[in-house]
Amino acid sequence: MRADNWLTRAMLALAFIAALSAPAAARDCPQPAPVCAARDAVFAVSAFDPVASAVRIGPKRLVTTRHGIADEAEIVLFLADGSRVAARAVPNDYPGDLLLLESDALPEGPLLERAEAAPGTALYTVGADLGRGAIRAYDPGPLQLLPAEGHPLARLHHGAYSQPGNSGGALVDAEGRLIGIVASGGEGRFEAIPVAEIAKLEARSGPEHKDASAAIGAALRVCTLLLEDLQQAGRRTLEEQEAKAVATSCTRSGNRQLYDLAAQTLGRTGRREESIALFEQALAEDPNAINSRLGLVVTYNLARRYEDALPQLRWLFDKAGDDLQVLRLAIQAGVWGGDEAFARQAFERLRVLNPQMAPAAERFLNDPPPRP
Repeated sequence: MRADNWLTRAMLALAFIAALSAPAAARDCPQPAPVCAARDAVFAVSAFDPVASAVRIGPKRLVTTRHGIADEAEIVLFLADGSRVAARAVPNDYPGDLLLLESDALPEGPLLERAEAAPGTALYTVGADLGRGAIRAYDPGPLQLLPAEGHPLARLHHGAYSQPGNSGGALVDAEGRLIGIVASGGEGRFEAIPVAEIAKLEARSGPEHKDASAAIGAALRVCTLLLEDLQQAGRRTLEEQEAKAVATSCTRSGNRQLYDLAAQTLGRTGRREESIALFEQALAEDPNAINSRLGLVVTYNLARRYEDALPQLRWLFDKAGDDLQVLRLAIQAGVWGGDEAFARQAFERLRVLNPQMAPAAERFLNDPPPRP
């Protein structure tokens, strides 16, 4: 829950200020020099999320993810010297997960050159690390998939490590150029909003969008808090009205990450058809969303619909076939869904990537238990 935001913010401020007592450690950076320099354009911010990140894009303007701010009126921006200044959200009716912030107290500093992502490029997340009390440049990862063509809200999919608190931070290349805004992900599968979307956001930002922006922010808040309450309660089943409230509020948020989280919650609590519908909605927005497609496969498995899972797994095998979870699910669905050739193809790749897992997988292939 977020009722103790004021305390969390105070602890965050203390963590950043304490880091100043060891400036050499806080500024240590093993990444390429341009990547390390990009940290000067990234700031920690506290609002609906107790800690998130924001990237400077103008003398007094920054961009961040909307889900970190929601409809919060009080926004705190942390400067490099540990001081805190106020920032304000610029209303928008942009349908994606971006929001502009403005602060009259933002000191002078660099702006990052913008560039498009290219296959084979090493990418780096630059964002707020609460544990270190500093802006950190993390180890690199590859570009996995470019945004799906014909889908305006499709994202960059990459393997550059990030963690909570990095949302709204910068995804940069080895030259320190801004490629995207860090959005979500985990388990080696991360997402960023392409840098070209910032111009679209700016075109749809301004006081005339106050009502639309407030409605989206409120939906983000309601959806997030509802999902947190259900998780903390450890609910295993949901009533019809509860399931409808989850699906409605999270859909109104327009946030694909929340579609996934809501779908996971519905799937775990036995609302399989509602879960599948939300995952399909997420994939209609971004067909390259690996985590959404994996979530759909897991829900199909929970529903014992292995044949329906197979087309999704073939796509994943082609696009993310080095992911061990994809391979395990492909073996299972292939055996129980009637495509043994696909199961064995997945097994052969698994055996190369992780020989320790191969014996158990081979036993399942050769002597599978009855289909549930």
